[in-house]
Amino acid sequence: MDPLILGPLVAFTTIVVLFSGVSVAIGLLIVSAGFLIAFDGVRSLELMPEILFGKLDSFALLSIPMFIIMGSSIASTRAGADLYEALERWLTRIPGGLVISNLGACALFAAMSGSSPATCAAIGKMGIPEMRKRGYPDGVAAGSIAAGGTLGILIPPSVTMIVYGIATETSIGRLFLAGVIPGLLLVVLFMAWSLYSTWKSGDASLLAARSYSWREKFEILPRVVPFLLIILGVLYAMYGGIATPSETAAVGALLCLLIAMIIYKLWHPRLLWQVLRDSTKESVMILFIIAAAGVFSYMLSSLYITQSIAEWIGTMDVNPWALMLVVNIFLLIAGFFLPPVAVILMAAPILLPVITTAGFDPIWFAVVLTINMEIGLISPPVGLNLYVINGIAPDISLKTILYGSLPYVGCMVLAIILLCLFPGLATWLPDAVMGASR
Repeated sequence: MDPLILGPLVAFTTIVVLFSGVSVAIGLLIVSAGFLIAFDGVRSLELMPEILFGKLDSFALLSIPMFIIMGSSIASTRAGADLYEALERWLTRIPGGLVISNLGACALFAAMSGSSPATCAAIGKMGIPEMRKRGYPDGVAAGSIAAGGTLGILIPPSVTMIVYGIATETSIGRLFLAGVIPGLLLVVLFMAWSLYSTWKSGDASLLAARSYSWREKFEILPRVVPFLLIILGVLYAMYGGIATPSETAAVGALLCLLIAMIIYKLWHPRLLWQVLRDSTKESVMILFIIAAAGVFSYMLSSLYITQSIAEWIGTMDVNPWALMLVVNIFLLIAGFFLPPVAVILMAAPILLPVITTAGFDPIWFAVVLTINMEIGLISPPVGLNLYVINGIAPDISLKTILYGSLPYVGCMVLAIILLCLFPGLATWLPDAVMGASR
């Protein structure tokens, strides 16, 4: 069968299998085994175990469980609440400072934990009731937290970027740096919309800021600054040439656990076991998907699907930006139904040859892809962050949360457009710190 016909058939079958409710990793293995048997014979399955375990034979993969432990130890404490309180006390005199505090806390906590649901839960429990009490519209209160929680997969250190780097054999250090400026750009866009929406529909008499003394401002810092120093230390060690991402992740995980034990008294064996248990479950899930995606990628290459699609794109007289528009629509739809890690591992083997053939930078594309995945986190029908917010504030209807989140989706689309107009937003910092890529 023509690989160009086989490609859409594989894509359709994969979507059907994944929508059936089977786990992502098992679904990818079922599709891979089925097509290999159908077109290469049963003997082609002999390589599957070697490919499955070989995909996990990478030192870079050690950083995934380490960063997850790092985030889990932070998420299991009051660090989110303390971070929110610290920013509120320091920014409260700024007009609209409370919503800025919430988004700033979401950005920082998301960077520390790398988990969107954990960020929504940690910051939302404090921020949503306080914003509603001050007169902020329910849509702004819920939507800003839901959108702010998505920043964890873009702002480094990001597990999603690590997965992309492993799937595409791209420098993880460059990917981390590529997410910094676009991540800050999203924070600014989120803040700008939140302030505009607040001034437009909020009750000015209820938005009056509470005054905090200097003593109250400084007393909260010892509980927050150590975690922020760890994040800065991890990034400095990584880009200062002191250690690899895996080594810095291991040290960061250990330090976060120690600080959680010292500052937040997380010393009880049951609490520590819960952190390690949850981290192990999430790590195994991601690693299993990575291994299965390796088999899926082998199947696509073995049946000459990826090569044929790349060659076909190369011979087409099509505007590269029209192609990128189609790719973005595909990623957006996929993100509505599947978690970011699954989309990256499933789509990267197919899309990377296509976008490189069209002349796009894979580092830049990683940022565009990640923002598309962020949109999926606050868009139905899956929209995990929407349901987390609804669980925190059940008296705010899911419809209100969704409508409150839609303007932030617009902010993300605007960020993608700006990245297309100014690719240097993603590529300048990696090139400035690590030198121009070849």
